[in-house]
Amino acid sequence: MGKLDGKVAIVTGGGSGIGKGIAKAFAQEGCAVVIAGRTASRLEATAAELRQTGAEIMAVPTDVAKEDQVLNLFQKTMERFGRLDILVNATGAFDGGRPDEISYEAWLKVVDANLNGPFLCSREAFRIMMKSGGGHILNIGSISAQMPRENSAPYSSTKFGIQGLTHSFALDGRPYGIACSILHPGNVMVERRAGVQEPMMTVEEMGLVALTMVTMPKGTNFYEAIVLPIDQPYLGRG
Repeated sequence: MGKLDGKVAIVTGGGSGIGKGIAKAFAQEGCAVVIAGRTASRLEATAAELRQTGAEIMAVPTDVAKEDQVLNLFQKTMERFGRLDILVNATGAFDGGRPDEISYEAWLKVVDANLNGPFLCSREAFRIMMKSGGGHILNIGSISAQMPRENSAPYSSTKFGIQGLTHSFALDGRPYGIACSILHPGNVMVERRAGVQEPMMTVEEMGLVALTMVTMPKGTNFYEAIVLPIDQPYLGRG
């Protein structure tokens, strides 16, 4: 018996990085997983890998900043599985620099991926879960939501924002049995950090934490978690 047998999850950003690590952890526990992301070829490769666990996997290419594509993602999920128990908002983008040099285009790119997309997906999940007796929305934040790094205004602003979004959805979800929580990782070895010489956690470790957070007993919410390497240089380096 898996911890998530019979459950259905959508994991955005599921083709790589932390999203992939979480999707794999869920699949290994019997969950049917819908992975979403912008790159179809990457999604299909990840889906093929995850199917080796024996779980049902569906890949839906999606730009979460586009409302029509988000609606399509949730429609396809319901058409195939008829239910949604878990949403993980793991899409992410990073850009920054000295504040006077940050372009508006760079700002919008990060806000779309890190805040607008999670809102659109959470709204659709909420609509489904409030009618079905509840569910769990898990957002991937960052320790930058507690302490920004230098030259990271777009990224840090969105991570503060996703924390506020989490708290609001958690409050508004209570009457419907919807738990909303946030995982703040420290340094995680993902593609963009290849070659960085700092202590790192693995995406598999993030999958384990996410699994713990979404499998709490019904009526409880693992509301917020900060997970970082013991020897992380300083808290803001996330």
